[in-house]
Amino acid sequence: MVQAATMAADTGDAMILENNLPFSTDGGIAARAAIGVIVLATDQTLEHELRLMMNLPGVAFFESRIWNDAAITPETLKAMEDRIEEATRLILPGLDLNVVAFGCTSASMVIGEEAVFDRIRRVRPGIACTTPITAAFAAFRAMGARRIGVITPYRDDVNRVVADYITKRGLEVPIFGSFNEEDDRTVARITTASLKNAVKRAVERARCDAVFVSCTSLRLAECAAEIEHETGLPVTSSNHAMAWHALRLAGIADNQPRFGRLFTLPLADG
Repeated sequence: MVQAATMAADTGDAMILENNLPFSTDGGIAARAAIGVIVLATDQTLEHELRLMMNLPGVAFFESRIWNDAAITPETLKAMEDRIEEATRLILPGLDLNVVAFGCTSASMVIGEEAVFDRIRRVRPGIACTTPITAAFAAFRAMGARRIGVITPYRDDVNRVVADYITKRGLEVPIFGSFNEEDDRTVARITTASLKNAVKRAVERARCDAVFVSCTSLRLAECAAEIEHETGLPVTSSNHAMAWHALRLAGIADNQPRFGRLFTLPLADG
């Protein structure tokens, strides 16, 4: 029952106070899926692209930031491992999530996917997890792709980690291109035109089944379908694949062809 009372306001007029107003609840903005995302402190791109690709009724993502160095090196990437638990703990404590995604491609490879998942699950036991490279492998399976052209912004020692990580999982990398830029803040400003040119160059120079653009700071979501139309090959990126994978892991099967072929596909077995 609504309880009413009166109180004198500064104007001298009586103010009516109503306590215990009646209300009802629904599933909130994440009625279909709540996705947690750990975003790098220096990242300028991931949240922007997720807002595009996860703009679906009843789907929401909730992020925390993890401290990282702007210089992308094997040492600075490895240093993030001990910070993953606290970043996970900050995402909607006490409320349910369907998936937690760790938003760094190269760190996921340097640290190792299973080690990343272990850190997340210390806070969120048993939860479905993904990383950009985990999602990329799932995307390659869904596409039926085994020869992967790779584009990155990284310097040579990080590129070696990426190439080795992919080929050790039984995939071929017939061409590997890099912008060779160490500073993550600069990577975020690399134009989509530069990405288009890099992908087209890779496709022209080597026979590929698909192209993967590695790094959450690079912007592919808005031009993936256009690149696919121009090259005839499927293309994905760290953010692109991770958004798709997180949605599918959460049971969201909505068809979104405006983001390219991947967003029309279900998860594949394996």
